[in-house]
Amino acid sequence: MTKKIYFENLDGLRFLCFLSVFFFHSFHTEFDYIKSTGTYHFIKHDIFGNGNLGVNFFFVLSGFLITYLLIEEKKLNGQIDIKKFWIRRILRIWPLFYLCVIIGFFIFPILKSAFGQQPNETASIWYYLTFTNNFDFIKKGLPDASILGVLWSVAIEEQFYFVWPIILYFLPVQKYWIAFTTVIIGSLIFRAANNNYLMHEYHTLSCIGDMAVGALGAWLIQTNSAFKNRIQNLAPVYISLIYISFLTIFLFRDEILSGNLPLLSVMERPIIAFIILLIILEQCFSEKSLFKMSRFRLFTKLGTISYGLYCLHFVGILIVTTLTKKYSLNTEMWQVFILDTSFALILTIVISLISYNVYEKPFLKLKDKFAYIKAK
Repeated sequence: MTKKIYFENLDGLRFLCFLSVFFFHSFHTEFDYIKSTGTYHFIKHDIFGNGNLGVNFFFVLSGFLITYLLIEEKKLNGQIDIKKFWIRRILRIWPLFYLCVIIGFFIFPILKSAFGQQPNETASIWYYLTFTNNFDFIKKGLPDASILGVLWSVAIEEQFYFVWPIILYFLPVQKYWIAFTTVIIGSLIFRAANNNYLMHEYHTLSCIGDMAVGALGAWLIQTNSAFKNRIQNLAPVYISLIYISFLTIFLFRDEILSGNLPLLSVMERPIIAFIILLIILEQCFSEKSLFKMSRFRLFTKLGTISYGLYCLHFVGILIVTTLTKKYSLNTEMWQVFILDTSFALILTIVISLISYNVYEKPFLKLKDKFAYIKAK
């Protein structure tokens, strides 16, 4: 018998995470007279300059959901089936990931040459084949094929998925806190010893702390009734503070957490991760929420294809920006912010829907055959 668990508010959050990353990568222009305006700087840098926090959100959410499901599986069967867990992750992640790798290394150079540009790929395909491409990113910087550039976070998640069930397999549920705190503390030590942007943003030992924070939340909500009761009965004023805190960091991250104080720089990721965790827990369990994401049906529906949206959004951006450049429809600010961005978003959604329904869905149906706990 397969148990079903559905957190109806998480899909909407996933779409907002994607949207945050999408806007972070949008509004490209080659014209200095647009870049130099206050309006461009305000929208591109002041509003969406921290849009990459959507990736932090994905990490915490993954840690929360995967750990919640593994705890439920252990309760149901007495143990975690590591082999079936890995098969489920392979069927969910690998097909689209490797399609993006094929596009990036083999199709993108051909298309670039067809448009009269010189391909200059510096990325090593072997890192991508082994899900260690975040280290290639740290070593060599952005790949020439932008579709490859976003895959660093998928690599970190796959590294997490490989190790995490093994750790939880050998520990009793009551002792899981040892694993969570060890990873969080270890991540802080790594960040303190490697206090620079690339290591903090893209190294596994830095980012893994986000997932451990999400995992800690899943464990607390399932094993600590007092903690769950507090989340369920959060007063609206405290709920407001959670969202205000995240919005403040989203808008003023550098000013608040990335200043000249080394300690703040080291603590930045876990501080953000704990705020994100509170949002996840509030959305899933609070009974006095100001709003629930499931009420936004379009966001919820699109959140089910968030993996495709994330992996493929540069395809939509590149197609649209190439066409608007060709027909000189990118020479004014409104065209950069409205025309380019809206059409790129629509095209990304269309491409991702096709990918999900035609390419990914058969693998997802097969994935369910290896599940003890189904999470929609």
